[in-house]
Amino acid sequence: MYRIIQLLLLCCALLRLSAEENRPNIIFIIADDLGIGDLGSYGATKIKTPNLDRMASEGLRALDAHSSASVCTPSRYGILTGRNYWRIKTNWIGEMLVEEDRPTVAKTLLAVGYQTAYFGKWHLGWGENDPKTPRAHRSDIQWNTEKLPRGVMECGYQSYFGTPFSANEPPLVFVEDRKVVGYDPADPLILVDPKVEKYYGYGTSKGAKAAHEARPLDQIDSIVCTRAADYIQKNKEKPFYMHVSLVSPHVPIAPSKEFINTSQASRYGDYVQQMDAQVGKILEAVEKAGIADKTILFFTSDNGAILQKDVRDKNHLSNGALLGQKTDNWEGGVNIPLIVRWPGKIKPGTLRKQLISLNDFYATACAIAQVDFPTDKVPDSLNQLPVLLEEKSNSIRNEMTTLAIAKPQIALRSESWVYIPGQGSSGVSTDPKLTWAMQFDEAGFQNSDYDEKGLIKAGANAVQLYNLKEDPNQHTNLAEKNPEKIKVLDQRLKEILNEK
Repeated sequence: MYRIIQLLLLCCALLRLSAEENRPNIIFIIADDLGIGDLGSYGATKIKTPNLDRMASEGLRALDAHSSASVCTPSRYGILTGRNYWRIKTNWIGEMLVEEDRPTVAKTLLAVGYQTAYFGKWHLGWGENDPKTPRAHRSDIQWNTEKLPRGVMECGYQSYFGTPFSANEPPLVFVEDRKVVGYDPADPLILVDPKVEKYYGYGTSKGAKAAHEARPLDQIDSIVCTRAADYIQKNKEKPFYMHVSLVSPHVPIAPSKEFINTSQASRYGDYVQQMDAQVGKILEAVEKAGIADKTILFFTSDNGAILQKDVRDKNHLSNGALLGQKTDNWEGGVNIPLIVRWPGKIKPGTLRKQLISLNDFYATACAIAQVDFPTDKVPDSLNQLPVLLEEKSNSIRNEMTTLAIAKPQIALRSESWVYIPGQGSSGVSTDPKLTWAMQFDEAGFQNSDYDEKGLIKAGANAVQLYNLKEDPNQHTNLAEKNPEKIKVLDQRLKEILNEK
């Protein structure tokens, strides 16, 4: 009997090992502020993106993929947790946003044998915020230490290499696992408050010569993607989930010398082309490792692009013909590129028009790995694998919320309808006080609520309603003609926001 039990246990172990080895690798690459119009596969002509265009031709390109928010931190929280950021009810000032007991994609996959690694921009906070001594600014924690407080690795990632916030936010260094790269106790890192010195809207960091030199601004993505490519080669024998978060093309626009003047869309276009080359390193690493057929690779952006005058003057539309930009609830802020490649599973040249939310990555990754996930704690993620594999022609998702930076912050997408319970873009496109981006009318866009000078009309409706099937560029507010639809969608939005 004892031998029989041993044999059964051995068989179970072998079956489990076989299942782990046969699970596909999952690579998720996310750009920072990249618009749907910035890629050749989505129609760009002034910017060349051969690696991503190849990925799209060999896989799938989605036309109705959306981020759950039009700025990075809320969008990224939703991707990792499958939960909308507005459920947190917090006024974030840099503390770790992912709660200790919160399930994440990495935690779930790690538990079933996946190797997990995170590369690049984090921007979901570090440590805790003490209400008695609140932080002065986002990066106001102790960086001069052998072990940083709770952050990336507490989310289920076994290793981390990247930059703590955006490329323009201090500290301007790399972190590896839980320590600043180049940390030298004799030359500590000094944080400079934004009230003293501003760098692209934030404070800066000084001192720590070796640490700062290890992260040259124009090489951040190059260094990160080289490390990611090395990881692929070293870990190709067992299934892995790797998250790669690029800093480009977010400001500061910093293409390296070899990419300057290579595009026809100003330095921004050069920066996008540099980004494409870094993605190419990862594609090449997958091919060289001989794991392409058992690797599903996602590429997307956290939100839409910022409308920049020098880019618009080159006749390039970063968000295509979509109205709005980063920070907005209009489509330009939340309709983002999504390319997925899985040789042998996803047919080359596939086009998808179904509604997909980036929040759906959690449930979809679990379906790919054939593992269950805690649905009660992951309320805003749906399994899109049947759509990716052409097993379902209809949409899996028929509604989602999007979050912007200004009131009314939360909008509702329902089927082809978009309901915004207020006027304007909910972001920079209609706020002349925010001068760091173009107003929508400056960029040549039109909306029925605004006159030719970009001013809200006296008789404009108090809310907005658009039918994206008939009016994808949101030229005409249909609220006045559809009071019953407004009533239904307003009630539905309130129901969603009252969910626990």
